[in-house]
Amino acid sequence: MTGTSPAIELRGISKAFGPVQANKDISIRVMPGTIHGIIGENGAGKSTLMSILYGFYKADAGEIFINGKRTEIPDSQAAIAAGIGMVFQHFKLVENFTVLENVVLGAEDGRLLRPSLAKARKILGELAVEYELNVDPDSRIDRIGVGMQQRVEILKALYRQADILILDEPTGVLTPAEADQLFRILDRLRAEGKTIILITHKLREIMEITDTVSVMRRGEMTATVRTAGTGPDELAELMVGRKVLLRVDKAPASPGKTVLEVQNLRVRDQQGVERVKGIDLTVRAGEILGVAGVAGNGQSELLEVLGGMRPGAGTVMLNGVPLALEGRGSDGQSRRAAGLAHVPEDRQREGLIMEFHAWENVAFGYHHDPAYQRNAMLMDNAALRRDTQAKMEKFDVRPPDPWLTARNFSGGNQQKIVVAREIERNPDLLLVGQPTRGVDIGAIEFIHRQIVALRDQGAAILLVSVELDEILSLSDRIAVIFDGRMMGERLPAQTDETELGLLMAGVSGKAA
Repeated sequence: MTGTSPAIELRGISKAFGPVQANKDISIRVMPGTIHGIIGENGAGKSTLMSILYGFYKADAGEIFINGKRTEIPDSQAAIAAGIGMVFQHFKLVENFTVLENVVLGAEDGRLLRPSLAKARKILGELAVEYELNVDPDSRIDRIGVGMQQRVEILKALYRQADILILDEPTGVLTPAEADQLFRILDRLRAEGKTIILITHKLREIMEITDTVSVMRRGEMTATVRTAGTGPDELAELMVGRKVLLRVDKAPASPGKTVLEVQNLRVRDQQGVERVKGIDLTVRAGEILGVAGVAGNGQSELLEVLGGMRPGAGTVMLNGVPLALEGRGSDGQSRRAAGLAHVPEDRQREGLIMEFHAWENVAFGYHHDPAYQRNAMLMDNAALRRDTQAKMEKFDVRPPDPWLTARNFSGGNQQKIVVAREIERNPDLLLVGQPTRGVDIGAIEFIHRQIVALRDQGAAILLVSVELDEILSLSDRIAVIFDGRMMGERLPAQTDETELGLLMAGVSGKAA
């Protein structure tokens, strides 16, 4: 649907956090009945801009117009009243509530809950038919999949009569089939006249579903183009300010001896639930084994056991030597001494100490290295800072300042610090979890090159990622995990996203 006035118009929006200018004089027009993509590197200001539109932040300068009318949005309640709904990357759902209770929460009609629930049940049924958003209203959130949970978030917004939907990285935890279903829902919403803003770092999704795309760089709006008139290469260059190689350039692998051998690995969580259920796998020197799967299917526990972060049962051999899976010798320090390095899935929770300086984080886990020791009692901090400076320059960490705390770096540069610390150890085996999660295109390209270079030096690499593009382009072999079990193994040249997506959903096709 085309209207004379934009559904959303932002004029001259600026926002600073101390000395950091997050948004600088940004203007953007989003037409009604369209899907408008917003892309940009980490720290480009996308989330800040949308947080201003949804009332989380107040702009230092600028104006907001909704359907041609100047609108003050001091908080999220004002945004909802203006017809704006937001689906966050990390869902805002109460897990032990039902779908119905989550939809009604915060939008009750009065002190008596029963009439609100009855009204919501009726409206949910109507929305399910109109937009293909079928969800059992009586299911508890913790008992439905992430794809269904995302539908609940969309239903919450529609129940509150949102005509404008903001979706922040909506496919990050979805299988390809679930992502396709989401796009069908968005297409139906667009056909019904809803206006959608899609924040994503996946250029393929931008090209597939949007009508228009705006590009942000360093807090400014650099371009707005019709999607049909552009392409991924041009968009990547607009985002980064230079040409970017979107495909991993690597020679065929030359696998050597078996470095990692895992047999019948089993892992239970703190509640005693078995999360890894008898996994077998091998990784050889000079190859990358990619493990694909939707988050929550055991891949995190697999990495944690191999990295010495939690106990397990079974047999794990590194260079033919068994590794302890519980008790003495099963910790991360023992793993590093055996030739293993680990880039964990969550850099902020597991890979860095956010309040420590960069040079302290580079020593994280390697503080016993003789190169960092002045004597038996003291560390040589000057040597450590020199080493950090060299790593920062080699891995293009910006700014290259060892004295900055980890918190003061963007997500991509935080990841580069962790990757530099682990890769520069020249390990026999590198465990890599979600290497480019929340990382912009320029940093993705760089990190991928470093992983391939380590492979070419003869290291064995176990890669876990929910990004199928990443798995297909980096891996020499692909294993798919579902519900704690390996569903099968494929060669990248002999499979595709459709088959891998089915395996990730627990549907086996041809023989594993």
